[in-house]
Amino acid sequence: MVKVLIVYATDWGSTKKMAEAIGRGVQSVKETECLIKTADDTSEQDTLSSDALILGSPVHMGSPDYRIKKYIDKVCSKIWMADKMVGRVGAVFASGGGFGNAGGGCEITMLAMLANLAELGMVIVPLPKNTPGYHLGGIHWGPYGRSMGEKMEQTGLPDERTEAAYHHGANVARVTHLLKDKKFLNGL
Repeated sequence: MVKVLIVYATDWGSTKKMAEAIGRGVQSVKETECLIKTADDTSEQDTLSSDALILGSPVHMGSPDYRIKKYIDKVCSKIWMADKMVGRVGAVFASGGGFGNAGGGCEITMLAMLANLAELGMVIVPLPKNTPGYHLGGIHWGPYGRSMGEKMEQTGLPDERTEAAYHHGANVARVTHLLKDKKFLNGL
């Protein structure tokens, strides 16, 4: 059994909607358990008991939400000191509504979260351009949700913008299974 933990923060529900789509993708892979939790409710034990960690954040002024940063600072930093996540699987996603088709700042928000996963020594899973739905909600770092119109009018996150998120979850689960089956996870 592979365990995937999805940790997210949300303001208006778009990042939560993406987390749920990723969770459905994770659960589409046999023998995979998925736990979806907000950053405020995720413990060190939740993190340590997972084989994969997927972080998701809304964009706040071109960076991750403070609740994700708090989770990284309070929970992940202790784990980092003990090298307990080295070799496990990590991935990211974001939602945004700013100017630009990716929701201004999604890419830099994902890069900031990826930097933290790299610090933990995790194996990073990107989002290939042939992922279904990539053209509506993907960049190579991960899926994103565009939650506003081009003139920053409130639209919410349309369902078709979560297709890449679903497939990202399935891909993370498959990669995690491959590494765990080969005894690479938790064995470094």
